[in-house]
Amino acid sequence: MSHPETSFRTPLYPLHLELNARMVPFSGWEMPVQYSGIGKEHQAVRQQAGLFDISHMGKFVLSGHNLIKQLQSLVPSDLSSLQAGEAQYTVLLNSSAGIIDDLIIYYQGVNHAGEQRITTIVNASTAVKDKDWLLAHLDLAQIDFQDLSPTQALLAVQGPEAVQTLQKFVKEDLSTVKRFGHLEGTILGQPGFLARTGYTGEDGFEVMMNPEVGVELWRSLLSQNVIPCGLGARDTLRLEAAMALYGQDIDDQTTPLEAGLGWLVHLDRKGDFMGRSVLEEQKQSGVARRLVGLRMDGRNIARHDYPIFYQGEPVGTVTSGTLSPTLGYPIALGYVRSDLAKLNQLVDVEIRGKTYPATVVKRPFYKSL
Repeated sequence: MSHPETSFRTPLYPLHLELNARMVPFSGWEMPVQYSGIGKEHQAVRQQAGLFDISHMGKFVLSGHNLIKQLQSLVPSDLSSLQAGEAQYTVLLNSSAGIIDDLIIYYQGVNHAGEQRITTIVNASTAVKDKDWLLAHLDLAQIDFQDLSPTQALLAVQGPEAVQTLQKFVKEDLSTVKRFGHLEGTILGQPGFLARTGYTGEDGFEVMMNPEVGVELWRSLLSQNVIPCGLGARDTLRLEAAMALYGQDIDDQTTPLEAGLGWLVHLDRKGDFMGRSVLEEQKQSGVARRLVGLRMDGRNIARHDYPIFYQGEPVGTVTSGTLSPTLGYPIALGYVRSDLAKLNQLVDVEIRGKTYPATVVKRPFYKSL
């Protein structure tokens, strides 16, 4: 497969070639889509532990005396109660309450200079846009913004055995870190950032460190029989967990209330923020469409952009779909007319010119014990 000359490569690119990974272009990067096969990699994460190179993602560190207050105006979630070592999944909004990106804000407390400090990880496809948006809307006289995207490796270790396996190479006790907790720790004797988060529906950590340490950690985890996983398994895993993929399930034309992310909107807990008036209106009047989970009948797989019908009329669009490796049947996410966004509602999805039945089901499709 040929790749554009402008493609970026992560620090682990040579290791992917060593493992005969199938490489594909993704958001301007050459990334592994699979190694041993998507099904095998998917099941490794569900049953043992899988390892992902996610170094292509954007990595920002911000500090300043009024940092949280400034960020409060850009997201619908209340960040004021965050304590050091805690995090908030949220969305950056534009003035129309459209989602610029979804991201996690890791609050690291106050540094020696009395400044609040956060690390945030953003999607690779939106990293430049996010950076420009933040720089345009933060007071840079008060806020220091560091873009660590080109200088840091980022690995995700996910699965029921992920934490105990990663612990072998980390000095600090990872069992004390709660879900969505994080710390600056010691990885293979070197400093790094560890967060108990992920994009698979399983327990695990995302680890940021210098590229040389990232390469060593990758090799060390493989020596413990952790399975390398590519973008293919990452997509099937996140879809089973009903986690949104930016650019497909959510975008800057989608509000969090339409996308089933109303739990991120804290209208009663905070003051003004970007897009608030639009969300207040949607809260009062309702939204025209909603994101739902769909289970397809038989083996018919709904894919991105396939139209959804009800009684012969178009009522929505599929945003993501796959044959679930864990459940054994096809699942999908899609937007439908709000009156149809109820459990057990029957609709039809058009696949190659023919319509096939689907049922609105509860999300997530899969949830780990």
